[in-house]
Amino acid sequence: MKEPTPSHKPEATEELEPRKRTLLRAVVLEYVDTAEPIASEYLVEKYDLGIKSATVRNELSEMAELGFLEQPHTSAGRIPSDKGYRYFVDHLLVPADLRGAHRQTISETQRGGEALFELLNEATLALSRWTQLLSVAAILRDADVRLKNVIVSAVGPHQALLVVVLGNGHVESRMVECPPGLTLTDLGQVNEALQQSFVGESLKSLARSKVGGGTGKSSVEKLELAIRSTLRSIAKDLTRGRLVSKGEELLLAQPEFKRDSEMISELIETLQTTDLVYDALSAGSEAIENVTIGKENRRSELSRLSIVRQVFFVGGKEAGVIGIVGPTRMAYESGLPLVNYTARALSDALTKFFA
Repeated sequence: MKEPTPSHKPEATEELEPRKRTLLRAVVLEYVDTAEPIASEYLVEKYDLGIKSATVRNELSEMAELGFLEQPHTSAGRIPSDKGYRYFVDHLLVPADLRGAHRQTISETQRGGEALFELLNEATLALSRWTQLLSVAAILRDADVRLKNVIVSAVGPHQALLVVVLGNGHVESRMVECPPGLTLTDLGQVNEALQQSFVGESLKSLARSKVGGGTGKSSVEKLELAIRSTLRSIAKDLTRGRLVSKGEELLLAQPEFKRDSEMISELIETLQTTDLVYDALSAGSEAIENVTIGKENRRSELSRLSIVRQVFFVGGKEAGVIGIVGPTRMAYESGLPLVNYTARALSDALTKFFA
């Protein structure tokens, strides 16, 4: 595992004159579309710039000296640098209008499920399909979230279903062993005890609690011990944070990664490191910028990737982050509005179901 690199907050860049801004925007858009270095002759042919190829070449050369562009090979055209992409996102980006199909699909998705992870799975899948990139959603590590409801019900002669509802809208269910001889009256007694003991309890205190309590001799006490142990396990899992991701294969299929087998191996290893991806995504909850580009990411493993993220809420309370992960050569003009809209739709749906 590589050591974390310091967080690189985007630096204020010098202002570019109008002609350089026009050329930088053109280079970014064309490189995003083609994944090939952009030559001055190509820009002159495609755009009505009103200047000669030599002038364009000089302008591109000056922007390379300023750090906005790079030249991968001496004979090749130019590609945007991290600094160039940052300037594009901050000053030149024109958000794409979402098509009606996108909006309708998101709305239908959010009506399709009532559990947090069902909603996140559907939303990340839709976002990945639209952007053709990896889409990731994280439930924030909030150890102060409290239990809103705890219910246990028998589902068979030897099994019971434990359902836990949290204040942030998350619903967790686990099977627990049901001791023989348990009656409906006993279940009612257990549910009453659960309400009194655990509703309002924070995940932090629950994760640190001891399982003990009672002698464990009667059927009721045996079930209560099993439930306490399961609740503690749930709390420990949730305070570690949870991650939903879709579209890993789409990220690996990007041209710049397909041409680099070593990079593919590194990417696969990175994507399998759940804590790394979680930390990178959830960093957006505290960052001013919802877009981190290349070396702006805190981890060196992510230095060739860009992350676009947005926070989603339950009843006005921050609940998680959803976003996309792709190469720095990302379609920011469509990616940003899609991520932002999905986060708003998730917030509306989660607030409706759980607030």
